[in-house]
Amino acid sequence: HAMPFFHTAGCVMATLGTIQARATHAFLPAFDPGRLLELIETERGAVMLGVPTMMIAMMEHPDFSRRDLSSLRVAVAGGASVPPEIVRAIETKLCVTFSIVYGQTEACPLITMTRLDDAMEEKTNTVGQPLPQCAVNVANPMTCEPMPLGAIAEICARGYMIMKEYFDKPEATAATVDADGWLHNGDLGTMDARGYCRVTGRLKDMVIRGGENMFPAEIEAALIEHPSVTEVAVIGVPDPRMGEELVAFIRVSGDVRPDIETLRQHVRQKLAAPKTPRYWVFLSEFPLTGSGKIQKFVLRERCARGEYDHFLNPSADT
Repeated sequence: HAMPFFHTAGCVMATLGTIQARATHAFLPAFDPGRLLELIETERGAVMLGVPTMMIAMMEHPDFSRRDLSSLRVAVAGGASVPPEIVRAIETKLCVTFSIVYGQTEACPLITMTRLDDAMEEKTNTVGQPLPQCAVNVANPMTCEPMPLGAIAEICARGYMIMKEYFDKPEATAATVDADGWLHNGDLGTMDARGYCRVTGRLKDMVIRGGENMFPAEIEAALIEHPSVTEVAVIGVPDPRMGEELVAFIRVSGDVRPDIETLRQHVRQKLAAPKTPRYWVFLSEFPLTGSGKIQKFVLRERCARGEYDHFLNPSADT
C-alpha cells in the first residue's frame, strides 16, 4: 500500500492490522502507481489497500499489463464512495475479491465493511454491515431520533472504538459525540433490514435546488458508469433563481471529450431530470488530499473565485 501514515488507513488498518495478522507489511513512502505495481510483483503482495483514485491510476498505468499481479487476492478500498463500475473494473482487471470499508478517524477508523463473500449487489451498492461491537443509527440530524429503514438521514456510530475527545477542544467534541455516545459524522445514508448501509452524501455536500434535496454521490455514481468518464465530482454553486445549481467536474479517459448532451442524456436515463447537472467542467486532474480523496472544497473555492466562469455560462455548452 501507499497510504500515508498520518492517516488512520496507514497507521491503524495497514500497520496495526498487519501486526495483528503477523503478516509482512510492504509500503511506499509516497504513492506512485508504477512503483506500487512493481512492489506487488516483487513482494508477491496478497492484500492491497488504497483509495479508488489510486486503483484507477494503477489500472491506467502503462506498466499495468506488463506486471505479474497474480499474487493479489484481495483489494480493500475506502475513504470515498466507490461506484459500481469501478468495483467491477477492479475485480475484473486485478482478478481480486473487493471489499469496501467505511469509517473515519474518530471511529479509529472503521464502522462498516463488506465481507469477502458478499454478493456483487452488496459490494457495488453498499458499504457493508456494522463491524462487531459497533452500533449504527441512521438518525434525524436535528433530533437524533432513529429513522425508518430505507430513509436517508445522518449515519451515527457508537462503540468501544469511538474517540474520547478532540485534544483541547471541548466544544468541537460536544458537537461531534453527543451525550449518549453517538458519533455524528455528517454523512447521509440509509440502512436496510439486514443492516447493510448505503452512503448517499454529506450533509454539507447536499445541494438544495429549487427546494429539492440533491445528493451528489447519487449523480456521481450514475456518471461514472459512462465509458468515457474516469473520475467525477458533483458540487452545488449559488444560483439566484434555483438557490443552487449542480456542477459536474469530469476527468475523461483518453483524449476524446464526450459531448455534453450525451452526458446529460446518460444521467437522465438513470435519474430524474432535475438531478441532471446544469454545468460541466472538464479537468485533466483533480485536487486531492494526501490520502487521495478529491477535495471538493477546493473546487467550490475555485468556482467562487471565478476560475471556471467560462464553463459556468448558462448560454454555452463548452
